[in-house]
Formats: sequence, structure tokens, C-alpha cells
Amino acid sequence: MRILVLGFTGYLGAHVVERLRALPGALVLGGGRSAAADFDVDLARVRPEQLAKVLASAAPDTVINCAGATGGDAVTLAEVNARGPAVLCAALREAAPASRLVHLGSAAEYGPGTPGTPVTESAATHPVGPYGATKLAGTAAVTASGLDAVVLRVGNPVGPGAPSSGLPGRIAALLRESGPGPEAVLRLGDLSAHRDFVDVRDVARAAALAATAPGPLPPVLNIGGGRAVPVRDLVRGLAGLAGFRGRIEETTAGSARSAPVSWQCSDIAAAERALGWRPAHTLDDALAALWEGGRTP
Repeated sequence: MRILVLGFTGYLGAHVVERLRALPGALVLGGGRSAAADFDVDLARVRPEQLAKVLASAAPDTVINCAGATGGDAVTLAEVNARGPAVLCAALREAAPASRLVHLGSAAEYGPGTPGTPVTESAATHPVGPYGATKLAGTAAVTASGLDAVVLRVGNPVGPGAPSSGLPGRIAALLRESGPGPEAVLRLGDLSAHRDFVDVRDVARAAALAATAPGPLPPVLNIGGGRAVPVRDLVRGLAGLAGFRGRIEETTAGSARSAPVSWQCSDIAAAERALGWRPAHTLDDALAALWEGGRTP
């Protein structure tokens, strides 16, 4: 089975590739802008006809699109998160229409949740900023493509290798910089929001299952931890692993990307029915792997 992973060097993509390479009989190919890529693909710039030639050469049975932008201005987000999937779908229809497409979306597409009510895939989508809106546009392109395609709407990924551009990786980096001394002060934004955290290794397993599942899949599947966790608990968990004895100070300012969303939780029952998938790792597992993965030997 030939599987082409786009965005294969990114946080999610690297874990997906690692999981796929453990599958018997799988030939995993990388597509992206890295010099290590088997195929040079920049979804923000490539024309559909150019990408179709690349796909014809790769001849994939499955394409997993892990390419995406989580930060940057609205133009950057639109180019990668909205234009990219649309171009990919157009090229697949021309060059490899029988291939399965697994696209990684985001729970940010739903927007604010209702406390106590996990959101299902059929819920209305109300993204609150350019990130969620552009991810939703990408999902719309995939689900309307007519391809054998599924969008995995991923919650807040956490685990080994988490980048500092996201909250878990940023907190871990700050804790390493501050040290464990009692005089240390960690100044953070508002930590009162609730988020659905999911171990990145569980995300990779879901992508592998979606890539290899027989028959058609639902157009959208939620991939999350299935529970709303206070962000404050995540920070305290990492602080405990770091042996942090200082002071944590919160301000009222939150993330520009997620501040208007105070509560989020995904209903993950559909993924269990379609893929036999449930999270195998707890949040404690994910935090421990994140912290240990960044320690200096």
C-alpha cells in the first residue's frame, strides 16, 4: 500500500509517518517543502495541474494531508488551510480519483461549545477567527469533493515533540527556562478555559486507521480525548512534572486564536463506530511524554 503524507515533517505529520511505517506492507512517502521530501509539494502555492503530475508520479493508494498553518496572518492561514485542501482535491480528482484522502481538520471549526455538552459531527459550525474559519473552508472542500475522503477533526493535540507555537509546548518551554527555584514566576494568560486534549500518538493511530479502513467512511470524524479539561489543570500537571516550586500568575488576556472559546469537548463515539478508535493515552501520559521528550540527556 502506497501512502503519501503531506506535511510529513510537522508535529502531527511526523507522528503519523512513524505510525504508518509500523504497518506491514506500507510504503510511506513524504510530500512537502523539506529537502527530505520524496515529492516537492507546497499546497499554498502549487497549481492543481502541477500537483496532479506529482500525484500521478506518486501513484498513492491513500493521501493523508497533515499540512496546515496554526499561526500567521489571515492570508497565510487561508493559503494553507483553505486553498491547500481545495487544490489537493482538484488534483486528486484528475490524477488519482480512486485514492482515499484523509484530511486533518480541527475542532476549532466548531467554535464555542456549550458547557457539559460534547459536540457531535452534525453540530453547527461557528468558528470565531481566521484559523477556525480557514480550517472549516478546507473541510468543506474535502467533503464536497466527491472523493473517498474523511476529515478527522482533531482536538488540542499534546504529547512528545509538542511545538512551542501551541499551549502545551509553550508551557513546557517556559518551565524549562524558569527552573524549579521558589523565586521563579510563570506569567500566563487566562487559564480558565476548558479544552479537549488528545495525545498526538492517538491522533496518529486514528489517521492510520482511517487510511487503511475498508469501505467508505463518514465525511467527518471527531478525534479528541472526549472530555473537557481545564487548561489550568494542564499547566499544573506540567509544573508538577517539572518540579516547579515558583508562582504561577494569570492575567485576563487569552490567546487571540481561542480566547472567545471558553469550553470545548468533542463527542468521539462516531470514531469508535467507524474506526474502532478510542484514545489509548491519558492526559497524564501525554504530559509525561512531552516533558520527558524535551529533557536534556
